Amino acid sequence: MKKTIPPHISQSFNRRAVLGLLLAGAAGTAMAQSAGGDLTTSPFPRAKPNDFYKRGIPTAQKLIEQSRVSGRPSFAVADMNGTVLETHDPINPLPPASVAKVITALYALEHLGPDFVFSTEIIATGPLVDGKIQGDLILKGSGDPTLDSDMLGTLAGTLVAQGIIGITGDFYVDGTALPRIELIDTEQTEYAGYNPTITGLNVNYNRVHFEWKKQSNGFDLKMDARAKTFAPPVKIASMRVVDRGLPVFDHVAGQERDDWTVAQSALGNGGARWLPVRLPTLYAGEVFAAVAKAQGLSLPKAKAIGARVGKVGEAQFLLTTHQSPKLTVLVKDMLKYSTNLTAEVLGLTASRAQGLAPQDLRGSAKAMSDWAEHNLNSRHLDFVDHSGLGGASLVTTTDMVRVLTASGVAAQLAPLLKPIAPRDGDYNVIKSPDFSIDAKTGTLDFVSTLAGYVTGADGRTLAFASFAADVPARVAAKASGAEVPRGAKTFNTRAKRLHQMLIGRWVATYANSA
Repeated sequence: MKKTIPPHISQSFNRRAVLGLLLAGAAGTAMAQSAGGDLTTSPFPRAKPNDFYKRGIPTAQKLIEQSRVSGRPSFAVADMNGTVLETHDPINPLPPASVAKVITALYALEHLGPDFVFSTEIIATGPLVDGKIQGDLILKGSGDPTLDSDMLGTLAGTLVAQGIIGITGDFYVDGTALPRIELIDTEQTEYAGYNPTITGLNVNYNRVHFEWKKQSNGFDLKMDARAKTFAPPVKIASMRVVDRGLPVFDHVAGQERDDWTVAQSALGNGGARWLPVRLPTLYAGEVFAAVAKAQGLSLPKAKAIGARVGKVGEAQFLLTTHQSPKLTVLVKDMLKYSTNLTAEVLGLTASRAQGLAPQDLRGSAKAMSDWAEHNLNSRHLDFVDHSGLGGASLVTTTDMVRVLTASGVAAQLAPLLKPIAPRDGDYNVIKSPDFSIDAKTGTLDFVSTLAGYVTGADGRTLAFASFAADVPARVAAKASGAEVPRGAKTFNTRAKRLHQMLIGRWVATYANSA
């Protein structure tokens, strides 16, 4: 299949603006890779013509030095035919952070199809008599990562509209469509809302909203499952204020509940944050029962489906279904908002669609790595999850560029990527940019990544991957246990500026070099 270029709106290219943001006048040796060369066996760059530096474009090496980014930055840039134009440390494997979601998106689209939807079902095991289900009611998930309290409220409202006001049996929740994953990454702080537990039944991204206000006699604490319409209080997660320094939050898994404590010294006068839910299926059951009760449907306390023993030949009646948006919408939102739970659910579901039965993220991520190496022209991918949250995942910028220029990928992926605002040398947004960037960002402590496409005024598109990581600093930061390690913000600020400066160089040099 002929390589395609992503559909961008081209604008006239202002070379002076780009040269200004690139700190015109810097000199050095160009890092252009020989056309079509194998980066693993052809490490020597091809020199640029003698008049190249008369344009005042700084070398990549100069930009890296000026950025003061610690560690080992790496990048690769290629045209849409896959010809590598320029590299720096291109086969150094680094954590991709959320850029990993680009591979997850392609993996899910390949194995599930763009029109795939997740379904959440309400099932009864008996008929409706005098307003009551004569049997059990089951809330059954298939993994929908977008399910929230409002959607459960709509499901409950549909049951009430059918005349259902109660049940004679038990209320069960079924999250067995996917394996239970306790944490995405064990190196993250336990109370990080972006590091939730995963099952086949996920509500509010498996997070609970914690809010506190200081009062004369202590603190007013609230734990709820809020969405736009419904915000039912929950009992499955509780919070106590304790007198200590660190950790800020601590968690103890109780019997069918999450018991949290928070350090009083960290609360101040008030605030709010999301905390992860470690019992997602029971949480979903409590939320559904609450939004159902608000509409006139009374249900008993939810039980996990594993405790239920079905009767042989038992009839089941599908009462109503909620369907997620189509996969293309889920993927676009995942790439825009970088939702980790969505990435893990899509990856696990795609692996299962192949007939595989991974019981953990590492097994499913390996299946994704193998698929990418066989189908996306890549060679050295080693994922431990589908979201990039785990710092143990390793990818080279060379492989990312190979993926981005693989046959048919740009046409499929580019419309789903987030537009990135071009910035100048002071990291200010350029008000009238003459080139466009569509890419995926990635951020971990002491890791900053960016990969995607940049299009110049003449319509030429380049694929690029720019990774910056200080692995020793990251290891030390994780050992400290701090939620925001010292120096991490400075590193990421410098790295983001470097990504933008490099993109400006590539546009000036290759996207409109005539």
